Amino acid sequence: MNPTKTLVDVQDLTMRFGGLTALDRLDMTIREGEVLGLLGPNGSGKTTFFNVLTGLYKASEGAILYNGHDVIGKRPQEIYRSGVARTFQRSRLSLPLTVFDNIVIGDYQHMHHGLVFNLFRRKAFRAEYDAYVQKVRELLGIFSPPLVDRMFEPVETFTMIDRRRIEVCRALLSRPRLLLLDEPSAGMTHDETHALMGDILDVRSKLGNLTVVLIEHEMNVIERITDRCVVLNYGKKIAEGTYAHITSDPAVQTAYLGEETT
Repeated sequence: MNPTKTLVDVQDLTMRFGGLTALDRLDMTIREGEVLGLLGPNGSGKTTFFNVLTGLYKASEGAILYNGHDVIGKRPQEIYRSGVARTFQRSRLSLPLTVFDNIVIGDYQHMHHGLVFNLFRRKAFRAEYDAYVQKVRELLGIFSPPLVDRMFEPVETFTMIDRRRIEVCRALLSRPRLLLLDEPSAGMTHDETHALMGDILDVRSKLGNLTVVLIEHEMNVIERITDRCVVLNYGKKIAEGTYAHITSDPAVQTAYLGEETT
């Protein structure tokens, strides 16, 4: 891991929806191994950036170089296989399914889906299943050991913080290089948020080479977990630097509060 290496280079990125410009000639970098906070008021373009980076939207103009290769125009499956994973602001869990099922679904791009494989190559199917059981058990053991013994229980029986842990584990199953977290604290209490961020920091240190970009409105979370921040407003970058630097920036204060503070 090289903290000075650029993993993602965003160049003149523009995303238009009809007459609305959601991203406006955005330039920014994401460095390998860092935790980057992506901040801004609602509607500033943060989730749109995630959607463009992961291939859900195709940018109107500009480029996103991930590990030196432009991802604009690539399918989400290709980008996922290259090492980019994400969570969503709203839960994408299937509550009646087990913890194991919900986590493994996230890695479907690497699984065998063919009818012949599943029906007639039973030994290979069983070997793949057993391998996934081991991978999920190891990942839960790193991220949240109490979940290991409950991995075959339905998700609907778990608390909100455990559901968030399961979502993060689903994103981590493929061992990505870049993890995008879209408001992971949504719906949780302050204490639950504090615990989840501790888990994320812990698993990041154990996985070694994980780069994280975090969208979050809880400023105490941003202060605690990030190495650097980028602030957006109306799709433009208005500030960049450490948490202390960006919170003292008049442009950031105006964007969040509507007027400059003294």
